[in-house]
Order: sequence, then C-alpha cells, then structure tokens
Amino acid sequence: MVAELSNNDKAMLKAMLTDSGREWDIQQLLDLTGWNDQVHVAGSGKSLSESGLVTVTENHIKLISLDSEGKKALESGLLEERIWNWYLDSEIEGRTMQNLFKYGFDRDEAGPGIGLLKSIGVSLDSGKLVSNDEDRISSIISKRMEFISSISSDSIDSMDLDQELIEHFSGRKGLIAIEERISRTWKLTDKGASIDESVLSHVEMVGELTPELLQGDVWKGLKFKHFDVNAPTKTPTGGRPHPMQALIERIRKVFLEMGFSEIEGNFVQSAGWNMDALYIPQSHPARTMQDTFYLSSPERVDVDERYLDLWSKVHEHGHDTGSRGWGGNFDEDEAQKGLLRTHTTVNTVKHIAENPNAPSRVFGIGRVFRQETIDRTHLPEFHQIEGIIHEENANLPMLISTLKTFYSKMGYDNVRVRPAYFPYTEPSVEVDILWRGEWLELGGAGIFRPEVTEPLGTEWPVCAWGMGLERLAMLVLGLDDIRQLYQPDLEKLARMPIL
Repeated sequence: MVAELSNNDKAMLKAMLTDSGREWDIQQLLDLTGWNDQVHVAGSGKSLSESGLVTVTENHIKLISLDSEGKKALESGLLEERIWNWYLDSEIEGRTMQNLFKYGFDRDEAGPGIGLLKSIGVSLDSGKLVSNDEDRISSIISKRMEFISSISSDSIDSMDLDQELIEHFSGRKGLIAIEERISRTWKLTDKGASIDESVLSHVEMVGELTPELLQGDVWKGLKFKHFDVNAPTKTPTGGRPHPMQALIERIRKVFLEMGFSEIEGNFVQSAGWNMDALYIPQSHPARTMQDTFYLSSPERVDVDERYLDLWSKVHEHGHDTGSRGWGGNFDEDEAQKGLLRTHTTVNTVKHIAENPNAPSRVFGIGRVFRQETIDRTHLPEFHQIEGIIHEENANLPMLISTLKTFYSKMGYDNVRVRPAYFPYTEPSVEVDILWRGEWLELGGAGIFRPEVTEPLGTEWPVCAWGMGLERLAMLVLGLDDIRQLYQPDLEKLARMPIL
C-alpha cells in the first residue's frame, strides 16, 4: 500500500501523523508540508482517501456581500425606503404619482418603487398612494435596511442572516451577490493512523521513460511512478461549430428550402421604426427604460418626414385606415430617439416600406436587446426568428400552414395555435408545440393591422411571425437553463448534440 503512494501523498500523511486525531484544514497542511499550492493538498487528499487512509469532509457555505446597487442603497437608501420617506413627509392629499415625479423620482424609479411598496401593503387609488398600516410597512423597510447595513463591509455567511431577506434580495437586480464556497478538512482513518512513519521517507521517482535512460543499466536501480494503462482518459475532440451557430444554419436552410429569402437590418434603430410603425402607442410600457435600451450616441436617428406624418395621423385618429387611433398627441421627437432594436420585426416593416408593391416571402434571424434580468429563461441579448408573407392573397390559414411546416421540418409535428393579442396584428395567435407531454409556447404570429401596413404603402395583407431562437435551442439541445448556451465550457459544448 505504502509503496504505491507518491512522494506528495507520503509528505501529507507524515504531516497528519504528527497529530493523528486531528481534523486538518488546507492552510494547516500547507504550513506543515511547506507547499504553496492548494492543488497538492487536494490531489494527495483525494489519493489518500481512495486508499482508505484519510476521510474528507466538505462544508458548503454561501457568502453574501453587497453588489453595485446594494452599495448605492447603503449610501442613499433602498428605493422603497426613499419613496416611503417621501410618502410619510407628504400631506395625505399630496401623495400622488404626479407629485412623486415632481419630487424628483424618474419613471424608471417610480414604477419599480411603487411595485415594491404594493407588495408590502401600499395601494394606488385614482393615482394616489394609500396605506392602512404605516407602522407595519415602516417596520418591513427598516428590517430591509438593517439587512443591507449588516453586510456593508465584509462577506457574511448566509447562515448568520435572515433567510427570507436573502431570498427577497436575491430576486432583485444588483443588490446582493451570493458566492458559494466549499471548504474541506482531512482526518486520518484508523488505517492511516496505524502506518509506521519510518516507511514514509521521500523516494526519488522517475516519471518519464526516455531513450537515454534505457540505453544502459541505470534504470534497474530506479523507482518508477505507478501508471495504470487501463485508466480512462479524455477522448480527443476536434473543432466543430458552436451549437447556436449550427442551429441558426439549420433554421436558415429550412426557410430557404421553403422558398423564403433572407433579410438583415441594423441593431441601432429609431423608436419610430421599432415601435410607431408597428402601431405600438407611445404610452406603451415597452417604451419605458425598463424594457428598452435607449442610446446617448446616437441619441437621435432621423426618420423621413413622410412616415412621421403618416404615423402621427394613424396614432392620433386612425387616418384613413378605418381605425380611431390611440388618441392624444403624437410626439415626433419620441419617434426619432435612438435605441437598440427590441425585435427583428423592424426589419420586415422596413422591407415592406421599400417594396410596397412587390410580393415577398422573407425571413430574418438576428440579435435583439431588452432590459431583462438574467435568469434561467431570460437574457438581455438574445435572437429572434422573424418572417412575413406579403402578397395579395395572404391569409391566416396560409400563415398557420407555413408555421406548421417549419416546425415539422425542425422535428416537431405536434403544433397548435391559440388566439392571442398583439398591438400590431389582428387576428393574432400564439404558436405552441408539444414537448415532453406539455404544450410550450414558442412565438407569436398574426396578420398585420391596416394601421401598420397602409402607412408603408401597401394594401395587401401581411402574414407575420416572430419566435425566440434561444427557447427553441433549449428544446433541441435538451437544456433547462438558457445561460448554458453561452458559457465558455468547452467540455459541455463538446457533449451537446451535433445539429
């Protein structure tokens, strides 16, 4: 048994025999052996454990620290605390959303802040904030601030903190960071403690056979490291396309086979083409900073005055589309704000505007950007698959048949459509596929409303659809976390199916 131990194994075992009943941590073993690399302790510890000479104990701990938003909250207070202080300092009649904006809270703070207060008992009544238990709400907010203050300087073991507050703050972006650590300790078994220290002397071992060594008789008196020629080894792998790129090429091939042409567009767009052209009202939540990445450079993207005039008429009173519009005043400056596109539909509406009298069947696969909190199903940057059929006799059955054909070619024959609502299509449907016995929604589709198509210069119906590529990738690759698609783990990527 001892003869099979490496010199490092012997050194660690010899160190532990100085106090055979002790449970050793990694720093103690480093100090006693004189090693400066934890890898030596971990490697020899595993080897000695497999030989039955030591036992290894693992302790999993979670360390909580303040993230960037948490550090800001430590200085200026949590968002709900600042709004609650304004509430308490205001007269009852002055506790309105309008006064909240006047006090200095921007819309991107006011909305989430009110949402946080609603979750603990504040309500909105005709635009005015109302609470029936101010003491309870003050107590909850005070406890949250105490929690933030308690981790102001160092990382704290999660077991020393309120578990409900950890769960609460982990669901809020940027307030706390959670780091998981594993600490190990090693202890001699009875078998290890009974080994005679005299047999643990250092032996010079040869780890490589060379032609020079074998030319004479020197090798006969040497000790060689033990090699197991039957031990498993890594299978060498060659280069291959990234699974996402391979899936994009597969989808592209399917649409090209179906007679569609591919179009592309820029990431930077105007709010007009990204939203107004799709008859999304300027008061829609998608316009807020919570969903859209607005740009400071370029802050403005010029739009042809002809389209600004048409969109203004359609949004305000419907123009000649048969619609009554959204009412209110259309803001041309809002329509020319620069942003990162939130969907690839902007490419298809521009294509129609450039080719209003030409029948077309086109598709696009491209990145889009939204202010999403990163979790297992959401990313702030992702891909969409977009397509339209623009011709005189386009209709809903044609659209449904096209989507069913696409998913069938992708390997999903069980497809259903359900009525839905989108601001820019009517009728609208959602597309589901049957996966592992459950219906899973993959995208939306419908016929563009006249408020969308007529300002673009066409009176033909337009079948349109959009779907998320990453969700489809999760199905095809058998993943349950969208983040796995972009982790630079070559081993995991190599194990993914070849598409």
